[in-house]
Amino acid sequence: MSMRVTFLGTGGAVPTTERGPSALLVNREGERLLFDCGEGTQRQMMRYGTGFTVSHLFVTHLHGDHILGIPGLIQTWDFNDREDPIAIHAPPGAKRHLRSLVNAGGYQPGYPVNIHEVRPGSVALSGDGYEVRTFETEHRNVRSMGYALVEDDRPGRFDRERAEELGVPVGPAFGRLHSGESVELDDGTVVDPEQVVGDPRPGRAVVYTGDTRPVDETVAAVDRPDLLVHDATFGDEWADRARSTGHSTGREAAEIAARAGARRLALTHISSRYAGDPGPILNEAREAFGGGEVFVPDDGQKIELPFPDERDGRGE
Repeated sequence: MSMRVTFLGTGGAVPTTERGPSALLVNREGERLLFDCGEGTQRQMMRYGTGFTVSHLFVTHLHGDHILGIPGLIQTWDFNDREDPIAIHAPPGAKRHLRSLVNAGGYQPGYPVNIHEVRPGSVALSGDGYEVRTFETEHRNVRSMGYALVEDDRPGRFDRERAEELGVPVGPAFGRLHSGESVELDDGTVVDPEQVVGDPRPGRAVVYTGDTRPVDETVAAVDRPDLLVHDATFGDEWADRARSTGHSTGREAAEIAARAGARRLALTHISSRYAGDPGPILNEAREAFGGGEVFVPDDGQKIELPFPDERDGRGE
């Protein structure tokens, strides 16, 4: 089962010619989930070929660089004769403001736009084989929260050789055992799943913080996420600015990633001060993250996330 993450917008509050405002798209086996929707997100989706059919949009907070792409995207879907509803998930208190944004200029979409306020520390969405959880973040002058997409555990590996030794006939009985059902053989012997199926295997997890200071809630969101996408607006020389504006430095993001046991760290929301070279942010983060993989994605960069026990995928 594939999971692809596309970085649609990796810049800070002020876009540059190379980095657009915040937006991240996760394609999980054809289901597209969009996290934040900065200005121009719909064009980024077209430019980078992510596909356009999104089922859920998750908003971290109401600052413009995270939401001003919503009106255009809503209207473009309408022009393309969309009929399916779109669900927008956002922090408490956001519904009224988002509804005004959806109806900008008196516009009335021709399909349902359902806006859900979600408390931090809850489940925003229970999907097919996964859920999207929320956690509190800390940003300036606004209610903000991050999201963790967490897949269900998968069944353990099926030991075919052991099953045959126990007399299980090749065929449908194998599948029943692997799905957790006991099987009775012709001689009356009962073979239980735990005799031929290994321990459950973890699914994948992606954590997206939006704009935030380094907080314990990010660490607690998921143990050993496969990918942590964290605010890294500034380098060390602007650490005071990061504190006063409710952002993180690359080093602070890496310290959070190390505490969480993240396998990969993506540094985003890069300030326009680093338009020419985000190297200082990346280098400082690498010092703090140790041996894990850390990178500053470009707009349009895609990465495939393999399952933890099959990890060999790399960024494109």
